Amino acid sequence: MEQHAIESTFLFGRLTLEKLPLHVPIVLGTFIVVAIIGLAILVAITYFKLWGYLWREWLTSVDHKRIGIMYMILGLIMFLRGFADAVMMRLQQVWAFNGSEGYLPAEHYDQIFTAHGTIMIFFVAMPFVTGLMNFVVPLQIGARDVSFPFLNNFSFWMTVGGAILVMISLFVGEFARTGWLAFPPLSGVVASPDEGVDYYIWGLQVAGIGTTLSGINLVVTILKMRCPGMILMRMPVFTWTALCTNVLIVATFPVLTATLVLLSLDRYLGMNFFTNELGGNPMLYINLIWIWGHPEVYILVLPCFGIYSEVVSTFCGKRLFGYNSMVYATICITILSYLVWLHHFFTMGSGASVNSFFGIATMIISIPTGAKIFNWLFTMYKGRIRYELPMMWSLAFMLTFVIGGMTGVMLAVPPADFIVHNSLFLVAHFHNVIIGGVVYGIFAGINYWWPKAFGFRMNQFWGYVSFWCWVVGFWLAFMPLYVMGLMGVTRRLRVFDDPSLQIWFVIAGLGAAVIAVGILALILQILTSIRDREKLRDLTGDPWDGRTLEWATSSPPPAYNFAFTPVVHEIDAWQDMKEHGYKRPLTGFKPIHMPKNTGAGIILAGISVALGFALVWHIWWLAALSFPAIIATVIWHSFDYERDFYIPETTITETEEARTKALSNAV
Repeated sequence: MEQHAIESTFLFGRLTLEKLPLHVPIVLGTFIVVAIIGLAILVAITYFKLWGYLWREWLTSVDHKRIGIMYMILGLIMFLRGFADAVMMRLQQVWAFNGSEGYLPAEHYDQIFTAHGTIMIFFVAMPFVTGLMNFVVPLQIGARDVSFPFLNNFSFWMTVGGAILVMISLFVGEFARTGWLAFPPLSGVVASPDEGVDYYIWGLQVAGIGTTLSGINLVVTILKMRCPGMILMRMPVFTWTALCTNVLIVATFPVLTATLVLLSLDRYLGMNFFTNELGGNPMLYINLIWIWGHPEVYILVLPCFGIYSEVVSTFCGKRLFGYNSMVYATICITILSYLVWLHHFFTMGSGASVNSFFGIATMIISIPTGAKIFNWLFTMYKGRIRYELPMMWSLAFMLTFVIGGMTGVMLAVPPADFIVHNSLFLVAHFHNVIIGGVVYGIFAGINYWWPKAFGFRMNQFWGYVSFWCWVVGFWLAFMPLYVMGLMGVTRRLRVFDDPSLQIWFVIAGLGAAVIAVGILALILQILTSIRDREKLRDLTGDPWDGRTLEWATSSPPPAYNFAFTPVVHEIDAWQDMKEHGYKRPLTGFKPIHMPKNTGAGIILAGISVALGFALVWHIWWLAALSFPAIIATVIWHSFDYERDFYIPETTITETEEARTKALSNAV
């Protein structure tokens, strides 16, 4: 028996049958539903013989456009998981009054609480903004692809690998019960000896590698691959925000990586970086995680500022007001985002002088942000505003984000922060900024660039249903939290003693239900758009026809983006080309050198998932095999000399020809 136990420990580490949640009805039911859906998808792909097509054209693709679309798909899938967690938490809070413990035990609620924040930030918002940057930036700067196409593929699959590790924790073992930033000593091995924090660490480490490499790739692409004539101060504002975003990624994600390495050394090797004894200090972790965490907020929102700039300019029929000030404001925000991290822990005893500095810095960062709002408003002034869906999302952003920004300035005042810091007021503020700034921006970007990606518009009816459900649902869901926060209701609670609070949670729950309808409408919008694509297709040109360079190509763009490298003379490159009678050439095409698809990215990510799983469960033989397998795969890929292929002399496609004729007639 003892020999059998030793063999079992060697083979499976800490993983035992008891770690499978067969005794938790909610988790078991979720697993059955997910298994049925997954099996149905696999059967459908097999039935329609799509495996070969998906592998050749999508899974192994190094085309920045397809990788961008796959990022968006990943973000949408994880969004459904993260929102399901939010609904479960809200339902628990509505239920847990009058002596009731609700339907979620404390241990399960804490896991859901942690998973919701982790998934929404790392695996929803990040893939969405990275996907949009991947798709749009090379088109806007006149490049045929990013600087390192294989690295782009690898970055995406590493992000998927991190998401897979987090999703595995739902069914094998458990996730962290620490909150989405895993503060010690709660995340230490004494308070959390199980595998939950280890899932958190290795899921984020795997995904963080992908994010860091993606940031490096896009920075190099923007700095080195702009078309002739596109100096920095002629770049579209979205490209400027993408540049600043990826500079932040390159500068801050290594800090997150190092922080998690130190935490893992505490847990695995008994070191004491973040303990309360033997020289450790949990406040070191708090500082390090927020040195990454506050720039992360701007990593998410800056690209969305760029989206709003493109949308407002397009749908007002005017050049963006104050281009130079918009660029300088973006750079100021990028720099100042490093100087405000400590406002996240004003209440932790840093002292009046330190708190004053960070309070003033936080107030200062609101100035360039406010300048952007005025730039968009002045662009709208005397413009011919078209209230299409992207513009509607932008208007909703301005109204919502300004409220979130003003509550942020309140929280920047240390005495005020002392009162509401640990209350639901802070939860409402954070969601006010992230939903109003990031989620609305993502939806504006999806509606704006969907015709560019696929060649047909999105269904407008379901888009408006989704829009109004989100706007109304948001205010219903989070305004009660502001009220309760000012009443002193503490955040992170599972049950409540005061029955007078229940009505506020019921209203918030109704808001979450309305948002759920909005998400359903978004899915219906996507499905009906694909179903009715022939009706929604417009061969005479893109429905929005924006002012920047990506609109100079066909919709969808060809694999090579631009058969002729464009030359830029003005900020609004495409508008300038049209005004000067630009016509797309119909002859003179030459073979184009493009990278070839490769499966090395998905293989490396798969091995990384195996390595992460092995480290979570202490399956040391699997870890010992996985690490050299990664090295061997990298070496194998470096000898793959067939990475490039040539597109033969290109010919104008039907879409390009129709659009060229329409443009010629318009000019």
